[in-house]
Amino acid sequence: MEEISNFIKTIMINDLETKRVNEIVTRFPPEPNAYLHIGHARALVTNFELAKHFGGYTNLRFDDTNPAKEDSEFVEAIIKDIEWLGYQPASIFFGSDYFEKTYQYTIKLIKKGLAYVDDLSQDEIREYRGTLNEPGKNSPYRDRSIEENLELFENMKKGMYQEGEKVLRAKIDMSHPNLNMRDPVLYRILYIDHHRQGKKWCIYPMYDLAHPLQDAIEGITHSLCSLEYENHRILYDWVIENCETEHIPQQIEFGRLNITNTIMSKRYLRELVEKKKVEGYDDPRMPTLVGLRRRGYTPEAIKNFILATGLSRINSTVESDMLEHFLREDLKLKAKRLMAVLDPLKIVITNYPEGEVEYLDAVNNVESPEVGSRKLAFSRNIYIDRNDFVLEKPNKHYKRLALGVEVRLFNAYFIKAYDVKYDSKGNIKEVLCTYDPETKSGSGFNARKPNGTIQFVEATTAKKAKFNLFEPLIIDNEADKRSFLERINPNSWNIKEGLVENAQEKFEELEKFQFIREGYFTVDKNSTDNNLIFNRIVPLKSSVK
Repeated sequence: MEEISNFIKTIMINDLETKRVNEIVTRFPPEPNAYLHIGHARALVTNFELAKHFGGYTNLRFDDTNPAKEDSEFVEAIIKDIEWLGYQPASIFFGSDYFEKTYQYTIKLIKKGLAYVDDLSQDEIREYRGTLNEPGKNSPYRDRSIEENLELFENMKKGMYQEGEKVLRAKIDMSHPNLNMRDPVLYRILYIDHHRQGKKWCIYPMYDLAHPLQDAIEGITHSLCSLEYENHRILYDWVIENCETEHIPQQIEFGRLNITNTIMSKRYLRELVEKKKVEGYDDPRMPTLVGLRRRGYTPEAIKNFILATGLSRINSTVESDMLEHFLREDLKLKAKRLMAVLDPLKIVITNYPEGEVEYLDAVNNVESPEVGSRKLAFSRNIYIDRNDFVLEKPNKHYKRLALGVEVRLFNAYFIKAYDVKYDSKGNIKEVLCTYDPETKSGSGFNARKPNGTIQFVEATTAKKAKFNLFEPLIIDNEADKRSFLERINPNSWNIKEGLVENAQEKFEELEKFQFIREGYFTVDKNSTDNNLIFNRIVPLKSSVK
């Protein structure tokens, strides 16, 4: 964190030096109504890393004060995502666990004449609020007595009114220049089973009341949130001051981070799932953390990406290439480098003995010797990628196989093509080659220079596999006015059926590989020993134009 520009860290340093706080305590407060996505990861990483930097701690608090869309499924998924990113919250809390304390604080506001029960409808409240240029007007129920408000609020709690029939509002200033201070709603009635509280409560605090009180109860020193809450900070401070909480937290806002070609809206992601435009929240094309994990993204790459972007007081956008860069930087030192052909073309080495299979020594990752080595099969019959062969070499820049051209096979021998065979449709089905046994990899042979190096798999030992290749689900285009569903990239998921070398007995789920020249891949959750499936995490070079 030292090298990264971070205005919040500067604030924390000052607060510690001036003794405003004795330690740094942050919280990550997701609402359990969706799966976390890469945008949430920025807030998550920021909170945990800042607290850790100063020797403090971070709580995970589920903001479950709106039961309409909340579910235990999301709670469990969020906990798993945080663990996957490598963080351990000091405590796990639920906003709903503070309902009784929040209720008691609210009683204090009513007794101080700072809250009242209002009978206006939602539309009427909106109409009475006024505009940025015009002051609002008082509700006709604003001057109810403290005793009447206490009784009405208690009756709300007892379930004596219908939803929308009454709300509790703060009594502040209907002409305040900040619309959030024009008697905001503090409580509303909802007859919905809560995922933890069941039917115990039928009144639920609004976010602007619940959040500051939860921060105060937990002893949060720095309540970090996105820039959209900047105009709510004055209300946050009003709640803390007038509820006379023992602890006084500080709200600090930072800008959102957008990524090109990436959907950063829970609503849009939910729509993709509900309309079956994707497999689910863990679809490898989704920017959800479960989707990124299935795709093969690593926690280290995500954290390094987020930390490298720094923090600012304004919203910003970075290219998706930047995230891919950190993926490659992380994977290149960890992944085994194997060979796979996604569009196989058979090669027959006619001067190699029939029925013989030779095993050559191959290093799994030349940059990381600790990744180990393997035995690489080689025989008369091998497969290369169809893109690695043309009948005639087109130009001096072409560095692959062609008739009359010699190339090196990775970790094996030089081969030279001299003829082809065609199928009934006129497509090339086999390339006939010879090999030079003196050119074995590692022999030191340098009498001549081959026309490049290509990958291969040995025919009798190779395993059949499916390769999922991905492009952005939606490509940004400012001039495109269509809805985001109409802008789904039809080429966002392509499947290739090919072969992978028999490098190990079993490919484990989420195991990472670099398939030479094809990119970084991971084993998909649906992969089996008899039906290998690999997801391309990222190409070797940027695929976004």
